[in-house]
Amino acid sequence: MTHLLSSTADQPLALRCEDLTRTYGAGDTAVHALRQVSLAVPAGELLVLRGPSGSGKTTLLNLLGGLDRPTSGRVWLGESEVTAASEAELTELRRHRIGYVFQSFALLPVLSAAENVELPLRIRGVPAADREARVAELLEVVGLAAHANQRPAELSGGQQQRLGIARSLANDPSLLIADEPTGQLDSVNAEAMMSLIAALVHQRGVAAVVSTHDPRMAVYADRVLDLHDGRLATE
Repeated sequence: MTHLLSSTADQPLALRCEDLTRTYGAGDTAVHALRQVSLAVPAGELLVLRGPSGSGKTTLLNLLGGLDRPTSGRVWLGESEVTAASEAELTELRRHRIGYVFQSFALLPVLSAAENVELPLRIRGVPAADREARVAELLEVVGLAAHANQRPAELSGGQQQRLGIARSLANDPSLLIADEPTGQLDSVNAEAMMSLIAALVHQRGVAAVVSTHDPRMAVYADRVLDLHDGRLATE
């Protein structure tokens, strides 16, 4: 039975999906990674997806963020249907409206901290003066203003993840997708990271969907959903 989880928050919906299903392969060897998942996320909400490895969290995030297409079901980012978009339209959605934070940081090692944050703005064609101001603002927000000229290898794990968050916000997205963003961090840095994400979500009105297998991270969430064997757990 399909269920749509709507928020009670008095905010417009930034993201919603209905009946998302993702199956890999066919027949007896088919893997049902996600099964009829429906949810809705308003602007300014931090939604934490909780579940063990293999529960379908990454699959769901990839579908919500337009990095993969579902076997069936639909996704909307605001009023734009992600699942109906062409590849060119998906590229534009990912470039302008979605920010990604990866467990592996995914920073370019040959670029400085400032250049890593600037890269999405360069791709978008933002003028140099505007790029410089935006990069300075974001590095200040995540506490890395003093490290603008350092390369990722010269930063700690926590600093690299904060840099990843700054880069994800460069194009002022309406949706932030974070897949196990604390997975490579110790407990102190993990809590600092979730606190930072929560503060940015609430201050900037971004909708965020964050996956974790760490139950301690739920304290920073506005809402927690549990995923098991590709299904949302019913309350």
